[in-house]
Order: sequence, then C-alpha cells, then structure tokens
Amino acid sequence: MILLVLGVVGVTYYAVVFTNYGPALFDGGLHSFIAVVVLILFHFLLVMLLWSYFTVVLTDSGTVPPNWKPASDEERGEVDPLNESEFDGGRCVLKMDHHCVWVVNCVGALNYKYFLLFLFYTFLETSLVTLALFSHFLAFFRDEEIPGTTATLATTFLSFVLNLAFALSVFGFLIMHVSLVSANTTTIEVFGTDKRYWFIPAYSDEDLRRMPVLQGLEFPSNPDFDSEEF
Repeated sequence: MILLVLGVVGVTYYAVVFTNYGPALFDGGLHSFIAVVVLILFHFLLVMLLWSYFTVVLTDSGTVPPNWKPASDEERGEVDPLNESEFDGGRCVLKMDHHCVWVVNCVGALNYKYFLLFLFYTFLETSLVTLALFSHFLAFFRDEEIPGTTATLATTFLSFVLNLAFALSVFGFLIMHVSLVSANTTTIEVFGTDKRYWFIPAYSDEDLRRMPVLQGLEFPSNPDFDSEEF
C-alpha cells in the first residue's frame, strides 16, 4: 500500500509539475502567476501530506503499559502484572481506533493525530489537484487541439480521475473524524494544548510530558461536553 500511495503521488506530481504547470511558468502574465500559486500550494501540501503519512506509518500506535492490571484484578487482590501470554501471543493496541491498510499500521493513541492530519492534508492536496487539472480534463471532451504527447495527456487524465476519487472518499471520512473530535466523542482526543502543533504531525515537549492519555492510564474528557445529549 505504501508503494501504491507513492505511485499515485508520483503520477500526480508528473502531471501537475512537469506536464501542465511547470511549463506555464514561462508563459508570462496571468498564466505564470497562476502557475506559481498552484505550484507553491501543491508543494506545501505535498510536504505536509507525506510528513503526516510517514509519521503514521512509522509511529507505534501504543501498547498497554507493562504494569497495568484491570480494575477487577486489583479488587481481587491479584498483583501479577498483565502479560502478553494471557492473550495467546496477541498484541493490545492502546486506545485502538482501527487498523488502516493504507498506512500499514494500527491507528491508536500515539498516532491518531497523525492519521487525522494525513486525512486533512490528503483532502486539501487532492482537491487542489482536481481543481488545477479540471480545465485540462475538460479539454479531452472538446473539439480542440490539445498540446502534449499521448503519455502526458494520459497522465493528466489519470491524475484527475484518481485525485477526484480520493478527494470524494477522504472527505466523508474526514468529516466523520472531525465531528467526533470536535464533540469529544472519539476514543482518542489527542491534539495537545499547544496550538502551534495542532496542524503538524508532532507534539511539544510539554505535551509529551503532561498529556496522561499518551501514557495510557488516564483519558480525560472535555468538561464542556454534555454527555446527556446522547
């Protein structure tokens, strides 16, 4: 799946930068200005997308603390810590949300923020590419001369279709997760208290030290959220 994601990125990059907007930089006037704006936004969102993506892939989703015991065991006076053999060799994922085949990893307490940022930047990037290539896509259905080789035209067509499909599919998933986070109804509310880090896949040192959810033992809720609504 990682290679598939990188393949889509590669095809899109070729279509946007080398085929359509790179050459437009030298046209002069409005076309050059639009090309500059599109390419700056495209590269910024691409960097954030790939940063978020590989942070999700490479970050361990979190495990149950080694000395943790269920409350029922503590009430019975059992003192042996929970061990992995009790789960037949399985692995407990801390506050697991789901296993995502696209990131080849489980999404849990330690990488949920990164996953949500990956959705966010993927939606913005694919939407930008869809809008940027829309006029070029329409040109396929018009009776007019289209510059470029067969390969470049096919790449533009494929890039538009793929990015439109990803934008539409990710949009619904993103809306669902954002609505849950905003209402404090997800299983994991982990974005940190330092707003400067909210839109990058990283935490401040202070949040890493203070946020109890990252330690896997406490999961504070939003005091302003009225649970009676549910």
